[in-house]
Amino acid sequence: MRKFLLSILAAWSMSVLADPLMPNDPAALQQQLQTYYFDAARRGDVPMLDTFIDAGYSLDTRDEKGYTALILAAYHGRGAAVERLLAAGADACAQDKRGNTALMGAIFKGEVQIARRLLSTDCSPDQRNGAGQTAAMYAGLFKRAELLDALKAKGADLEAQDPLGNTAADLAKGEIRMPAPR
Repeated sequence: MRKFLLSILAAWSMSVLADPLMPNDPAALQQQLQTYYFDAARRGDVPMLDTFIDAGYSLDTRDEKGYTALILAAYHGRGAAVERLLAAGADACAQDKRGNTALMGAIFKGEVQIARRLLSTDCSPDQRNGAGQTAAMYAGLFKRAELLDALKAKGADLEAQDPLGNTAADLAKGEIRMPAPR
């Protein structure tokens, strides 16, 4: 499989599509590469990710939901893949179509070590998703006290409010403001 992927990546990078094992349609080839790339991130297949990295594949390629390989690796608890992607230059601050980051996904899934690693990047601890929520709000809501403390140490504003008036501190105490029924 790795040899096959290397041949696809080599052909793709040189725009040579004559190999009968590869799709003749550049869009189909791009989709196939993207599928392999995201599957490697989900599985934590670092050697496969290395193949993409060595071939110069765009690390911050996004799928139809806006997920990057880093977001997927963090969400699926693949610490070695997260580390490799970060070392290769993947954008830790990238947001999916709903504005969620790899850090938010790691906090949601309870991946404490991955979240700690992502906290060591240069991203703002107060980065907000499309719903106006921060990573600290996720940490409070999902009772990740150790991460809430780490976010505070990094400078996160635990009193920042989402559009409903929820703060990370309130969420950590179980005080959740919900939208009014319609």
